[in-house]
Amino acid sequence: MKAEVTAIIESASEGGYWAVSPEFPGANGQGETIDEARNSLKAAINLLIEDRLEDALRGLPEDAIRETLSIT
Repeated sequence: MKAEVTAIIESASEGGYWAVSPEFPGANGQGETIDEARNSLKAAINLLIEDRLEDALRGLPEDAIRETLSIT
């Protein structure tokens, strides 16, 4: 899946950088460089999506229709 989200990256007071995305509350990243913080945030967002998908699929009836939609 490919999507675009907002990344807000700021200098951390203790050094390095931290990153958050307003579209995914609870997902944050950190790193010594901007690239590390960005990649850490990407990983956190992916984990959050996977976790929410598992929660949503748990307990669905066997005859539920599951499709993949492309959003542009």
